[in-house]
Amino acid sequence: MSTKDTEPDAEQWQKRLHDLLRQGQTPFGFSPFGQAAEAGQEPPDEAEKRAAEALRRIEQFNLKPREIRDYLDRFVIQQGEAKKVLSVAICDHYNHVRRCLRNPAQREKEYAKQNLLLIGPTGVGKTYLVRCIAKLIGVPFVKADATKFSETGYVGSDVEDMVRDLVRIADGNVELAQYGIIYIDEVDKIASQSTAGRDVSGRGVQVNLLKLMEETDVNLHSQTDLIGQMQAILEMQRGGRRPKRTVSTRHILFIVSGAFDKIADQVRQRIHQGKIGFQSAGEGREGDSHYLKQVQTQDFINYGFEPEFVGRLPVRVVCEPLSAADLEQILLASEGSILRQYQEDFLGYDEIELTVTREAIAEIARQAHAENTGARGLMTVLERTLRDFKFELPSTPVKAFEVTTGVMANPRQGLNALLKKNKAAQRGVLREEVAKYAERFQTECGVKLEFDDEAVDALVDLSVAADKTIRALCEERFRNFQHGLKLAAQTSNRATFCVTRAVVEEPDKELARWITESYGAAGGTKPAAGGDGESETGVPRGEDGENAGRRKRRG
Repeated sequence: MSTKDTEPDAEQWQKRLHDLLRQGQTPFGFSPFGQAAEAGQEPPDEAEKRAAEALRRIEQFNLKPREIRDYLDRFVIQQGEAKKVLSVAICDHYNHVRRCLRNPAQREKEYAKQNLLLIGPTGVGKTYLVRCIAKLIGVPFVKADATKFSETGYVGSDVEDMVRDLVRIADGNVELAQYGIIYIDEVDKIASQSTAGRDVSGRGVQVNLLKLMEETDVNLHSQTDLIGQMQAILEMQRGGRRPKRTVSTRHILFIVSGAFDKIADQVRQRIHQGKIGFQSAGEGREGDSHYLKQVQTQDFINYGFEPEFVGRLPVRVVCEPLSAADLEQILLASEGSILRQYQEDFLGYDEIELTVTREAIAEIARQAHAENTGARGLMTVLERTLRDFKFELPSTPVKAFEVTTGVMANPRQGLNALLKKNKAAQRGVLREEVAKYAERFQTECGVKLEFDDEAVDALVDLSVAADKTIRALCEERFRNFQHGLKLAAQTSNRATFCVTRAVVEEPDKELARWITESYGAAGGTKPAAGGDGESETGVPRGEDGENAGRRKRRG
C-alpha cells in the first residue's frame, strides 16, 4: 500500500478537525480550560464571581481625592504633588465610569479622558503609585515597557497586546477589562529624535498608542495568535453563540511615565535663552527637577513626540528625586518596605529574626542614595550587606542577629564573629543533620543506618574541614550504600547496619565486608572481588544498582 493511499484527503481532515472541536480539543492538544475541559466539565464560575464583585465595586465607587492620597501615603514616601494629581484624575475618571455603569446612555456622551504623564527619575515610586491605586479600586492593571513595542507587532509586541492582557487579567471578562488601567513605562524611549533623522518605528508606535488612548476597538485575538483563534472557535462551540471578539478602550485609563532625563536640558536652554550675567549663572545651578516642572507641550514635541500623542496626555506631573532622608523613611514607615521583605525572607529559614539598629538604617539609606537609583538602591545595599548572612545562617543554630553600623562597614567580619560565637552549638546542628540523613536513608532504602558517636564526630569534623553540608558529605561518601546494602539486606535478612569511624573513613571497604558477611550468613559463596567486571563491593562496573541487583538475582 502506498503512502498516498494511507494519507487522509481534505474531507477527512475537515471531519477530524470538526470532531476534535466537538470534543473541546485542538489538533495540537491545547485545551483552553485546562483540566476541567479535559474532564468534560465546564470551567468553574469563580472567575465570573470575582468579575461581578469588581464591577460592583466600580459601580459603587465613592472615594474622595484625599482618601486616595492618604492610602498612597501608607506605601509611597514623598511625591505629594504626584499623589494629589493622581487622586483627582482617578476620582474624576471612575466617577464617570460609575455613571456609565448606572446609566448606559452616559456612554454615548463625549468625555475627555484624563490620561496621565508621570515624569521623574528611576526608583521614585511612579509604578508603585499606579499599582497601589489599581489595587485600591479593584480594577485590572497592566504594566508594560514602551521599548518592547514595534509598529507592526511582528518584531516585538503589538501595542494592542496590552489591552488583551487586561482581558486575560480580568479572567476573560471583557466588561471588567474595559474599565482597567494600563501603565506604560519608559515612554521617553520611543521619542523620534530628529537630530539623527526621524525614527520611523518610534513614530509608528506613538501613532498606534494614541489611537488606543483615545478610543478604538481592539480584537481580542491578534492575527498572529493561532492558539487564540482556535480558542475563540472552541468558545463558540461550547457556548452555542459567537463570543464578543473586541474590547473598547473608551474607558481604559492610560498612565505613561519616563525619566525624560534630557528634556530638562531643553527646558533650561529655553528658559535661559537670551539671559546673560550673574542671574543666568545662578539660575543654571538649579537641579533637573526644577526645570522639569516647567516643561511645556512644545518641549515634548521638540523632544521627539508627535503633537497628537502629547495631546492625548493632558494631565502631567513631575515626581521629585528621593533624598537620603526619604529613603530612610521608606525603610521605617512604608508598608511596602524592602527591609520588611528581607526580614520575612530570614523568618522563612527556621524563624531567623533580623533586626537593624536605627544608626544602621541611616547608613543603609546613605549608601542607597549614593547608588543614584532611587528606592531601588535600598535593595542593592541590603543584598550586598546580607547576602552572606542568607547563605550561611540557615545551616547554623543562629536564630537572631542584629545589623549594626559595624556590620554595614564590614559584613563578612560581622558574620564571622557571629559564627565564631555559635561555634560550639554548630556541632550540635551538624550532629542533628547526621540523624536526619539516617532517617532519609531508611525511608528511601528500607535499611537502617546506626551511627555511633565516633562516626558522628568524624563526619562533623569532615564537614567543618571541607566546608560541606552533612547531607552532601554523606551522599558523596556513602553513594554505593543504597544499592550495596539493599543487596546485603536481601541476602541475609539483615535490616540494620552500624556505622563506625572505620566505615566513615573507608566506606567502600566496609561495604564490601558487609556484603561478604551477608553471603556467608546465607550459606552462599563470596562474590569474586573484581571478577566479571565487578568492583570489590559486588556492584558491576559501569552499571547502576538496579541492573546489578538483577544480575545478582539471576546468578
